[in-house]
Amino acid sequence: MSSRSGSTRKYETNDQSPSHSASQPVPESSENETEGLIFYHMDLYGSKERFDIFPEEPSGQGDRSLGDTRRESALSSKKCQRSQEAGYDLEKEVAELAKMYGLDEDREKELELLGGHLEMVESRWPPALTEKTGSQGSIYNASKSSSPVKDHNQSTKQQGLPGETSQDDDQSKARAEDEAESHTWSREGLSSGSMSDKWSSQVVSEEEEAADVFCSTCKMPIRAFDKLFGEHKDHEVSQLPSAVESEKEELHKNMCKLEEQIAQMENFASHLEEIFITVEENFGRQEQNFEVHYNDAVQVLAQKYEEQLEALGEEKRQKLEALYGQLVSCGEHLDTCKELTDATQALYLENEKANFMKAAVTMVDRLEEFLKKKVDLELSTLPDFEERVIDFSEVEQLMNSINTIPAPCAPVINPQAPNAATGTSLRVCWGLFSDDTVECYQLCYKPVSNERCSGEQAEHTLKVKETYCTITNLLPNTQYEFWVSALNASGISPPSERAVYVTAPSPPTIKSKNIRSCENAALVCWESRDINPVDSYMVELSKLTDEENGDTITESIVGIPNCEVLIHLQPAQSYRICVRALNLGGSSERSEPVLIHTTGTYFCLNEDTAHPLLAILDDGFTIACDELENPECDLPVYDNSFTRCIGILGSLIPFPGKHYWEVEVEEDTEYRIGVAFENTPRHGYLGANNSSWCMRHIITPSRHKYEFLHSGMTPDIRITVPPQRIGILLDYENCRLSFYNADIAQHLYAFKSYFQHYVHPCFALETPGILRIHTGIAIPPWTALP
Repeated sequence: MSSRSGSTRKYETNDQSPSHSASQPVPESSENETEGLIFYHMDLYGSKERFDIFPEEPSGQGDRSLGDTRRESALSSKKCQRSQEAGYDLEKEVAELAKMYGLDEDREKELELLGGHLEMVESRWPPALTEKTGSQGSIYNASKSSSPVKDHNQSTKQQGLPGETSQDDDQSKARAEDEAESHTWSREGLSSGSMSDKWSSQVVSEEEEAADVFCSTCKMPIRAFDKLFGEHKDHEVSQLPSAVESEKEELHKNMCKLEEQIAQMENFASHLEEIFITVEENFGRQEQNFEVHYNDAVQVLAQKYEEQLEALGEEKRQKLEALYGQLVSCGEHLDTCKELTDATQALYLENEKANFMKAAVTMVDRLEEFLKKKVDLELSTLPDFEERVIDFSEVEQLMNSINTIPAPCAPVINPQAPNAATGTSLRVCWGLFSDDTVECYQLCYKPVSNERCSGEQAEHTLKVKETYCTITNLLPNTQYEFWVSALNASGISPPSERAVYVTAPSPPTIKSKNIRSCENAALVCWESRDINPVDSYMVELSKLTDEENGDTITESIVGIPNCEVLIHLQPAQSYRICVRALNLGGSSERSEPVLIHTTGTYFCLNEDTAHPLLAILDDGFTIACDELENPECDLPVYDNSFTRCIGILGSLIPFPGKHYWEVEVEEDTEYRIGVAFENTPRHGYLGANNSSWCMRHIITPSRHKYEFLHSGMTPDIRITVPPQRIGILLDYENCRLSFYNADIAQHLYAFKSYFQHYVHPCFALETPGILRIHTGIAIPPWTALP
């Protein structure tokens, strides 16, 4: 690398030549500088005139040093010329420069971006200009890089050279000489640059046209070369095609936004047109509303006037009648007074004393009686009329209502939406398809009457602000009737049409005791908790694994019309099963889950078939009998229970394939175990008819006797080892019913019979004892042995 960018040579001098001081400025030196070491940067691309700045050494040692230096420089110049003749490798030069300045690692991406651009620049660069530019670039880089000179100075100082001064003096000398040399060759570079100004301008213009990267910091396209050495050195750049694609994508996004704004403005303009039409319609309605209200107000005022005028006339008539009556009474009284006065004066003139006395006594009595009467001299009525106040409240209400809209139209209630209900709540929605102003809505509802509730149901009323309402505290799976009215200051609208909504059903209850399963299927039964029927049921399956923390719904079976379903499962798995009830309102909550294991066949005991003397213990799979003195006793007997044989049936096994279970017995207990059809006679014994197959154990004085009964017949088989755990294998497909001594894996006997129907496991005790039944057992491998 040093052969290209410049080299550092070492010279021993006793003093400094004046010619050197004149041609190159140097800092002041101390007395020890004459014996020190001076370092100069040399460029192998320079001419021989480069060495004129060095003084002629009078001493032989100085001549030898300078001669050696010139010989080395000439040799290097010849090598450089040979390299130039062979062709200037600009890309290699850039790689070496990047490595020298530590750019080989930090600028890996920039070199990749540079790509083939360097080849293009190299092909377009003239040889003469390449030589000069290479020299200038080398000198420029060498002058700017001080680390190689410093490293050389440090290595030289470590060698303990004579005339060595302090470290600061050497560094100041090196910096001063470097600056002087850089100024000198800068002038030479300018002179050489003036020879190719035309070519440089042409190259620059072509370089600008050949921009192939994009500066993300400056937001402009640039050359990849400028990224390495120009002002964009520390900027973030990207490939020009990718930058174009990014800008196109940004433009596309902005175009989409503009299109959205255009669509919004078009919609808004359409809405404005609708508002214009609505304003005209509202004006017509308001004008009609004013006319109606003013006519109503005039009618009310006219009615008030007539009422007040009639009342005033009635008051006048009453006053005049009262005054007239009082005037007539006063005239009559006045006439009586005048008559008495005239009679008294005539009597007073009577001369005959006897006649006077007779007439005077009568007159005195008459006068006393008349004077006793109280004369009413007060007016019966006043001339003033009562001040009547006209009630204008109704008129004011009419006048005030002129500025408001009329009563709203009837709302329209929506039909029930799917899944808009729970077991105790309903969400009701409605709409108002007019421009009427509504302050609130009045929602009314009541349960729909049915056969069970034929009486009148109570109505409930709610006031809501929105056009929807969620009603709670309802009955599950029940129909409700809803209607709604709109209210404002002018009044209430007519009610809407009535709509019937229904609440979701209650969660079903799974009959866990009635669940039957095998290795690849399960029969699940449940019952509904609702009075009203539901539309269908849905069963959800969750497979349980050790890795999972919770349930994962693996399957949902929908559209089940009845309260039972046969589900196909995978062997040797555990499932959690839930049931939902569905109707128009939606689905119910999940039922209480039940666990089903497909490791073997599971069934339960049917208590309805049990003999009255047979008891089922708490685990549900152990039967016991304490006494057999009177099997045909008078205990309560169900229609489907055994009456003679102290037995019981298990639940039906409705799955094809193989099914295995075991029965744990005692040696001193007599029993019958096997399978039977549903219609096996309840008044007979198991195995005594053609609808049952069983193994019977009898204790004789000499031995334990085992019989395998069907239609009352048994083969002659002797079993030497009494089994205490009997395995029963039912194979529907191969028409076999096999019995095994499970303790020693011994095959006892097998019935070969075609089972026309699915069968029930059956169990019976003939002596007091206990039978323990074990289900859910995987089929042992030794049952497949011949």
